[in-house]
Amino acid sequence: MSEMKIVYDCEKKTTSYVPLSAAEIAEREAQAAAYVIEQAEQAAAAEALAALKESAKAKLLAGEPLTEEEANTLIA
Repeated sequence: MSEMKIVYDCEKKTTSYVPLSAAEIAEREAQAAAYVIEQAEQAAAAEALAALKESAKAKLLAGEPLTEEEANTLIA
């Protein structure tokens, strides 16, 4: 079954289902791929921030000096 879109005609007050064009399908797939990449990047950034905070906490508890980046994560 091909992918469909809903088209509503306001003047006639009718709804119809129309197959997506090849360009619309390609755009939809590109957007889905971009979303997956964006989600992976956000997850990686969150993991990096958590690791940086954990490193800063461990250094504070051990009495070691923090890097500027670690200090900024604690302040921000």
